Amino acid sequence: MVDPAPLGRADYLLVESTYGNRPHEKTDPEDALAEAVSRTAARGGTILIPSFAVGRAQTLLFHLQRLKAGGRIPDLPVFLDSPMAIDASEILCGHLGEHKLTAEQCRDSCRVAHYVREAEESKALNGNPMPKVIISASGMATGGRVLHHLKHLAPDHRNTILFAGFQAGGTRGAALVAGAKSIKIHGEYVPVRAEVANLHMLSAHADAGEILAWLRTLKEPPRRTFVIHGEPDASDALRHRIEEELGWPCTVPDYRNEVELT
Repeated sequence: MVDPAPLGRADYLLVESTYGNRPHEKTDPEDALAEAVSRTAARGGTILIPSFAVGRAQTLLFHLQRLKAGGRIPDLPVFLDSPMAIDASEILCGHLGEHKLTAEQCRDSCRVAHYVREAEESKALNGNPMPKVIISASGMATGGRVLHHLKHLAPDHRNTILFAGFQAGGTRGAALVAGAKSIKIHGEYVPVRAEVANLHMLSAHADAGEILAWLRTLKEPPRRTFVIHGEPDASDALRHRIEEELGWPCTVPDYRNEVELT
């Protein structure tokens, strides 16, 4: 994506803090993805990637296409099993001015996957034992078609459940990444014997250093900055850095706090 625009001026600023207490991993996402796909294919398994439908799914298609074209992963079939992700992929190719990809790169990325639109075709994927890559929503495994695939694939040690970004506390994704031995899906507990990994570096959220670099584009300090959208530790760590490094008044609001803006 193109870089965020400079801020200019703001009276009051609300800033997210998902990665407010840490930097992103420096591992190349294509290296990590190639290792996971190759490792799983070698044992005859399927790679299931729970993915956010808008943005993340398209990033994954881009990397998978490059890996296939470079001969860095086995030529497994790729299925994009999310109607919203399919629509978003088509929108990406229709708005070339909004990102850095060329028309050819967009076209090649979208062609790397077979689009699964109908529910019956989605169900049929689980009846096919062939090793493959399935990208399906939702990204934190809180709902959507990915749950049916998880139910089928998680009990088999040959498979890999590969998350592609931040997993919020309390979600199935967070539980799986933390090493849960079973997860509850549709009222039943499903054993988890598949490998579970997470491509943390694919997160669309800026890390703490990137957020501070963006804040420094302000021409003058805002009257107050509010740190929102993050786990408590991350929010408080970012608040501290904003106060110490930028010298700005900064607050992490509590639930139902009221602030009068004058």
